[in-house]
Amino acid sequence: MSYEYDKVEVPEEGAKITYNEETDELEVPDNPIIPIIHGDGIGTDVGPAAQKVLEAAAEATGREINWMRVYAGSSARETYDENLPDDTVEAIKEFNIAIKGPLTTPVGAGFRSLNVELRKTLDLYANVRPTYHLDGVPSPVKNPGAMDMVTFRENTEDVYAGIEWEAGTDEVQEVKEFIENEMDATGVIHDGPVGIGIKPITEFGTKRLVREAIEYALENDRDSVTLVHKGNIMKFTEGAFRDWGYELAEEEFGDVTITEDDLWDEYDGEQPDDKLVVKDRIADNMLQQILTRTDQYDVVATMNLNGDYMSDAAGAQIGGLGIAPGANFGDHRCLAEPVHGSAPKYAGEDKVNPTAMILSGRLMLEYMGWKDAGALVRDAVEETISSGKVTYDLERQIEGGEKLATSEYADAIVENIHDLA
Repeated sequence: MSYEYDKVEVPEEGAKITYNEETDELEVPDNPIIPIIHGDGIGTDVGPAAQKVLEAAAEATGREINWMRVYAGSSARETYDENLPDDTVEAIKEFNIAIKGPLTTPVGAGFRSLNVELRKTLDLYANVRPTYHLDGVPSPVKNPGAMDMVTFRENTEDVYAGIEWEAGTDEVQEVKEFIENEMDATGVIHDGPVGIGIKPITEFGTKRLVREAIEYALENDRDSVTLVHKGNIMKFTEGAFRDWGYELAEEEFGDVTITEDDLWDEYDGEQPDDKLVVKDRIADNMLQQILTRTDQYDVVATMNLNGDYMSDAAGAQIGGLGIAPGANFGDHRCLAEPVHGSAPKYAGEDKVNPTAMILSGRLMLEYMGWKDAGALVRDAVEETISSGKVTYDLERQIEGGEKLATSEYADAIVENIHDLA
């Protein structure tokens, strides 16, 4: 091992997932070592449940996962007396693929968010959130099955790299005077107390996100990538995101992509089988479109704040964040994580729904190239829910449902994996 761990036990069995620079691909053994952070609050319940299901899917496809417990949040404070120890960061760097449960950032932790700090430290620049409906999950919309969208949300810029100045400080007054005097924008800011913030959007950050989204769309036989922005108002940040996104598509994928204008001008609206359509939408319109024209959107690439709003709204259409998976992609690195929070009041009660973390694990398996194992996870989860065997949050919405504990629900999924394999 290249790093000497202080309080992490590296499994004796298993091998590392490595990156091959010559092939530009991950090399994944059949017995990988995968770091896992159970997480805070309900992480103590959903973490082990996800492990059990993912292990079963690996075994059913002739493989084996060797878990390596690492720590962040409350478990790290107990073990290291700090929130994010070097052991955890270095383990994910060394083994490339990992999964985590929800983390709570305590007051005075020194970070805005432990989740955000992990993404930034590991340069996991794409927050990836697939949104699809599972048969049997109650939904507030008439046709939840129309939703099958994957959001690529930029993870390192926009408000995550934003700088703010608090009202009443000398610093905010200096910024206000600079805007009014140096930028010749007197009267733009009302008199009286004011808070001011800036957000960076770079060509580099934009293009690597859009590249990741297009590559995902091509690898997974998706039809389109939609750039979502508010460029009609913020022309030099969000408008630039749109322009740089189109530039990247033309520069690196010009032989396999067409724009929406091309689709109508050259193909009369009939998309060729060998072309990916790259299009864009204004953010507020997109929030309406995912309700009214849901099936027209496939892969979405957008900035941090837009992606947060939109992916949560999309998640509501398919049953809520309790089943919404997610992962963070970097260059040849993946940290899977559910979208929901840590819900500490339910910790240790063996009652919460672990579906989101299980399906985040499915996304991790797919990133590793284990699509057969990932498909087994999805199908087994859907079979379990559609049969009415669910945790309390879904049981109360399903007539005739059978309420299971977290661990029992995981066991039911494992049983279905064995039946489906």
